[in-house]
Amino acid sequence: MEVVRLIVIGGDAAGMSAASQARRRGPDDLEILAFERGDYTSYSACGIPYWVGGLVDGPEALIARDPERFRQDRIEVRTGHEVTGIDLDRRTVTVRAGDRVLDEGFDQLVYAAGATPVRPPWAGTPAGGVFGVQTLGDGAALRDWLAPGRSTAVVVGGGYIGVEMAEALVRRGLTVTLLEKAPQPMSTVDPDMGALVAEAVRGLGIDLRTGVTVSALETDGDRVRAVVTDAGTIPADVVVLGLGVRPNTALAEAAGLPLGPTGGLVTDLRQQVTDGIWAAGDCTQVLHRVSGRPAHVPLGTHANKQGRVAGINIGGGYATFPGVVGTAITKICDLEVARTGLSSREADAAGYGYVTATIESTNRAGYFPGAVPMTVKVLAERDTGVLLGAQIVGRAEAAKRIDAFAVAVWNRMTVTEMTSLDLGYAPPYAPVWDPILIAARKAEQALRG
Repeated sequence: MEVVRLIVIGGDAAGMSAASQARRRGPDDLEILAFERGDYTSYSACGIPYWVGGLVDGPEALIARDPERFRQDRIEVRTGHEVTGIDLDRRTVTVRAGDRVLDEGFDQLVYAAGATPVRPPWAGTPAGGVFGVQTLGDGAALRDWLAPGRSTAVVVGGGYIGVEMAEALVRRGLTVTLLEKAPQPMSTVDPDMGALVAEAVRGLGIDLRTGVTVSALETDGDRVRAVVTDAGTIPADVVVLGLGVRPNTALAEAAGLPLGPTGGLVTDLRQQVTDGIWAAGDCTQVLHRVSGRPAHVPLGTHANKQGRVAGINIGGGYATFPGVVGTAITKICDLEVARTGLSSREADAAGYGYVTATIESTNRAGYFPGAVPMTVKVLAERDTGVLLGAQIVGRAEAAKRIDAFAVAVWNRMTVTEMTSLDLGYAPPYAPVWDPILIAARKAEQALRG
């Protein structure tokens, strides 16, 4: 029987999920070979800020499965191997490993190259001390750089990674400045919710400066010394870039594979790009189920699901990836931040008419020990009352309430329907009227008004 060869480009969540599912469901004669340019496979990139900050051990604790474990399942993983070219006509990939360059043939190909940190021209210095944080290798390099005597850090970008890295560096004892071009950090939530995040960030002792644009870095040739902005120069022994990521699709584009308006690879619902070519994870664009538009949402949750879908289909089964609703969650010290669906800015861009409702409540019954406030904001379509999105900023037991909102958004529930949801209640866990119900009821009132 002729051997069928599957090559996987990228050894993290999407790629190795695809490989594992293809092995589990595919024929015995399926040969699987995965190439990973870094040193690690199947790791939690989301855990890197907590490793840098000393909250968790690493890097081993962040690795779910190493190459040896995959080899036990007859999946050959080669780390330190970078794929530099794809020839769709010859069905080969070109791979560089140190000084060696080789061509490897394939019958099926999974492109799971992930994303790359946004690195503006001013950050292109060869001087040391400037870091993006995307891989375990990036985290290890940053930790190694934080030697005694390096006391000042500047984080550029106030999104999820930027805020998490700023807190991590504070935990390491550095004086931290966080620069954000927008008026508030966390631009994925509305400005009024972002203001609550800003308050918490400053409460950690972080010098948060908003409305600031970076133009250059000052170096002494070997290492960074300062960050130059339109509002002055800030000393820095280390600079961390938290400016987001873009799909890593250069190889795919060079091979002639289709890219969408987000810059991500275009796939069908089965994660297939074209005959025998599959893609999954942060290198792809996805359908946003609320806006109906293509989106780039680089999260490990989606990467694992997409890889699983691709692997099932490669193995002869049938599965689809139905899209996302933009659910995300993080914490800054004890402040929890979550969102799902559309923000006001996104709803405007999608052309929705909508109302908003914002409420203040508590995580538990007000009389119960540990009760702390939370703010919940919801958006509902004006004509139909369908829930378009929700945002939560609060403390203990606040943010995971976003999951109930995410289910409601996914299923196009109206806020009126949500007012009758049968949610769990006991004084240690919620007020008798859960904040979810209160927010839905207030949105319903806004619709009537």
